[in-house]
Amino acid sequence: MNDAGEREGPGPAATAGLLTRPLAAALWRGRAEPAAADPPWPFMLRWTRFIGVGRLPFGLVAQGFDLFVALILMFSGIPVISERMSEHLPLLIDGRQPPAPSPTFPAVVLGVWLAAPLALRRRHPLGAWRLAASGLLVMGMLVRSGDRLVPSGVIAILFVLYLVAVRCSRETTIGVALVTVLGAALLQPRSAAGAAVLIAVPLLVGFLVRMRWTSRRELEQQERRHRDAEAVLLERQRIARELHDVVAHHMSMIAIQAEAAPYKTQDVPQETREDLAEIRATALDALREMRRILGVLRQEDGAVTAPQPSLERLDELLTGARGTGLEVSAKVTGDVSGLPPGVGLTAYRIVQEALSNAMRHAPGSAVGVEVARAGGILRLSVVNGPAAPGHSPTPSPPGAGHGLVGMRERVAMLGGELSAVPIAQGGFAVTATLPETAPPDTPSAYGSPPERHPSDGLPSGGGRRGTSAP
Repeated sequence: MNDAGEREGPGPAATAGLLTRPLAAALWRGRAEPAAADPPWPFMLRWTRFIGVGRLPFGLVAQGFDLFVALILMFSGIPVISERMSEHLPLLIDGRQPPAPSPTFPAVVLGVWLAAPLALRRRHPLGAWRLAASGLLVMGMLVRSGDRLVPSGVIAILFVLYLVAVRCSRETTIGVALVTVLGAALLQPRSAAGAAVLIAVPLLVGFLVRMRWTSRRELEQQERRHRDAEAVLLERQRIARELHDVVAHHMSMIAIQAEAAPYKTQDVPQETREDLAEIRATALDALREMRRILGVLRQEDGAVTAPQPSLERLDELLTGARGTGLEVSAKVTGDVSGLPPGVGLTAYRIVQEALSNAMRHAPGSAVGVEVARAGGILRLSVVNGPAAPGHSPTPSPPGAGHGLVGMRERVAMLGGELSAVPIAQGGFAVTATLPETAPPDTPSAYGSPPERHPSDGLPSGGGRRGTSAP
């Protein structure tokens, strides 16, 4: 047995639940959908534009029509109600019927009661049905014999039933149909079958109209989502073009100039040649990263089409940092291969960002990198000391300070924790805890921008200060 069956209960209990829910929705629990603020004219009535009526708002014209018909039903129904209520009066002594009575106060009240739902049906269709049904029930209780249904009340409730089917849920509509058929059978047992057919007609027409409108709304929503997705793709392609035309061009120029510089001057020191070679290699790495990002931006679904860096490339990262003058020591505990892609990429970027900031703000400093993987948790620690004697920190350009923001966003997407604080010795410590299994509602790490570091010339960028709080 499935869960639904266990909740409903077996046999008669489930059947009773299927019957009571629609009845409860119809009598007190159900609610109708709000009316459209500016409904369009139906296709079959658009010819009214040629006579001027169709140029008015449809909602205003429809409400005016309901009020007009309600007034007709009210004035035509009051005499009928007075006659039906007087049919049970005794005959006169000579056997003649008494003259038709003038409308009494109860007859006027019932006439308004039966016609008012038609004027209220567009604002409150379900409430209008409840009002109409209760009015017919009261009329049937006052008339002891003969035809207990008043034509004005029947016409009004048929109009109301149509809007109930259009604006209410299927469960509520079924409950309304059951109550209406049952009430008609109690008031007019001999014509119950005909009443059921008459009640089914507006309900069926309204249900078909609701299905058509629902299909149209779904189609419009799909088209809107398609337009939004197309707009996002166009914007991503525009950003990709800007990155290619501006950033990639400048990085290419840096690589070319760094390669050509040793040949422009004779007797260039070997150390300078190595620094220029390192600059060229770094620029080429940045270009490779840029091409990967451009490929992601140009993809319609944003899928990553190139291998993402992970801690398996940690040695390359540390070697590049040592080439800039940092004294880097590393300690790896556990097997860091085979990490989930999002976790591996985030860990790599955190270490890369921390080392880049140490290069800028604490050049020549001693940096300790620790990586530990145990129990489904990856822990990172990058701690750097103050700048070495004779080295000056590189000031951050305007607009810096986004490196830590990017790291925190990456860690938050994985449900981890990040700490980046200055230490007493004058350096900086970055620690992170990354669970290998992210919470179900967290997006993939690929959903975040790969780079958010405009302050950096290296691929990772950075924004923290080596000796001050971020």
